Amino acid sequence: MSKFVISTSTFDTDNNPAIQSLIKQGMTGVSNPYRRKLTEQEIIDLLADDSVGLIAGIEPLTARVFAAAKQLKVVARCGAGMDSVDLAAAEEHKIAVSNTPEAPAQAVAELTLGLMLALLRRICNTDKLLRQGEWPRQQGHLLAAQTIGIVGLGHIGRRVARLCQAFDAKVIAYDPYVTEATANVSLVSFEQLLTQADIVTLHLPYSKDNHHLLDSKALAQMKPSAMVINAARGGLVDEAALNHALCTEQLAAAALDVFEQEPYQGQLLACDNIILTSHIGSLAREARQRMELEVAENLLQGLIEAGLINNE
Repeated sequence: MSKFVISTSTFDTDNNPAIQSLIKQGMTGVSNPYRRKLTEQEIIDLLADDSVGLIAGIEPLTARVFAAAKQLKVVARCGAGMDSVDLAAAEEHKIAVSNTPEAPAQAVAELTLGLMLALLRRICNTDKLLRQGEWPRQQGHLLAAQTIGIVGLGHIGRRVARLCQAFDAKVIAYDPYVTEATANVSLVSFEQLLTQADIVTLHLPYSKDNHHLLDSKALAQMKPSAMVINAARGGLVDEAALNHALCTEQLAAAALDVFEQEPYQGQLLACDNIILTSHIGSLAREARQRMELEVAENLLQGLIEAGLINNE
């Protein structure tokens, strides 16, 4: 009997037609027993040598994983990022890989906008002080008065641009793969973006080439009043450098939804001028439902193309 694995921490299999179709055809589904991000060894153990399909979360799908999963033919990634997947190793082992780039885009864009507004109006800090018995009257800033610097104009970055423009904010962007920007977005160099933007928000995939894209040198080029938002991937920001910049008031504030090590337990927890969220970018009910439906359909179609199940 063929087996497929769902490695995401949660997944609604009962209300997913593609999953039910796989089960109806005699396949067995195995879920993540830990309900968290899996380690390399844990995903190897879960796949064993009898899994033909995988609905993947953000666990490391390395060459070692693919070598160990002898029967694996299809990996359907639940989400947009592919940095956790060794695509060259997947190709070497003739494993088809897909993702769902459009499904989480609106959810991540809206979280980004929420983080911007929370930083600008000091919402979290005001709530904290009020609960401590104070009645703070802190002055914030208008989003309409800011220059937003978007790094990466893909599925999410373009949505962030439109949301910011709805607030009358000026939008500039850097993306080496984009030659023509969307309406009313000015393409600039990375250095220009750092020096001009009041808020720098990252919306690009992680790779070894952009590891610590925002390092101490990049942060030093930004305005002392500037803010940083990262709802993309943790490795894009040097967290130690960001902590130093915030503590020394080299930067005004920041918001992070992603971290190099998750769950996060680092020094930024002690900073008062940063908002930290637990990788919740795609966790809007409607977006999550779409992601799960699309990723399961990708798995189903991949297994059909591999000749492992029928097209019913």
